[in-house]
Amino acid sequence: MKSIVKTAVLAMAAMALAACGQKEQYDAYGNFEATDLTLSAETSGKILEFGVAEGDTVTVGEAIALIDTTQLHHQLRQLVYRQSASNVSRPDIALQLAASKRELKKQIHERERVKNLLAEGAATQKQLDDIDAGIEVLEQTIAAKHSALRTNTASIDESSAAINAQIEQVADLIADCRISSPIAGTVLTKYCEAGEYAVPGKPLLKIADLSRIYLRAYFTSEQLAGIKLGQKVTVVANFGGEELYEYPGTVTWISSESEFTPKNIQTQDSRSNLVYAVKIAVANDGRLKIGGYGNVRL
Repeated sequence: MKSIVKTAVLAMAAMALAACGQKEQYDAYGNFEATDLTLSAETSGKILEFGVAEGDTVTVGEAIALIDTTQLHHQLRQLVYRQSASNVSRPDIALQLAASKRELKKQIHERERVKNLLAEGAATQKQLDDIDAGIEVLEQTIAAKHSALRTNTASIDESSAAINAQIEQVADLIADCRISSPIAGTVLTKYCEAGEYAVPGKPLLKIADLSRIYLRAYFTSEQLAGIKLGQKVTVVANFGGEELYEYPGTVTWISSESEFTPKNIQTQDSRSNLVYAVKIAVANDGRLKIGGYGNVRL
């Protein structure tokens, strides 16, 4: 009897040890990633300053790099000079017509005087007709001159508007030479250094917000049925050694299309070839790194 009890106890101990030696099974596995963006040059010029290094943290609006604006400022000065010259050449219509209008007013007054004299028999009809003819010529001259001045002014206004558009464009290019960070984040990669030449579209650096990181995990179709957006899950990470770190996570994205299981990813059902990617947002305490492995417990 003692032999039977001893054997049973040993068997239970062996089972307990075996259970302790087994690794915890998780519902899904994946890699951490972050939302990043690449800043590119929007104008050409020599990079005069590049004040950040890989690994540096930057704030929203922080100056990162400065591209030479010498040529752009030269263009701007030329355009401003052209604009000033254009404004000077704009005719003062009222001033240009003032003399002719004064003469017209004088002739109209003279016509009234001659009409009165004609009524008294002190002037002839021909004198009145001559004055009327002169007034008609003056009115036609004023109308033609006014039309020409308006046409000239419209042409100058059109030219001035075009110059204004160029001034705004160059001013925008000058502003684009000051590269600032649109987000708060960490510099992941620098693609060039101070002294190099920038051209529009050339990548300068890559920035990512690492305060919130995402685990891209993979689930089978059977598991996916029990997962929804906004669902709270537990993300488990290991940074070497035996200690595991747990983080609360939230499902923020579920792929609508299946894909073949990535080679470096395990699934709960090793027989399943097709899986669905799911993104889980995790607040980063600084230990989670892009590309690192993580596990999910639903």
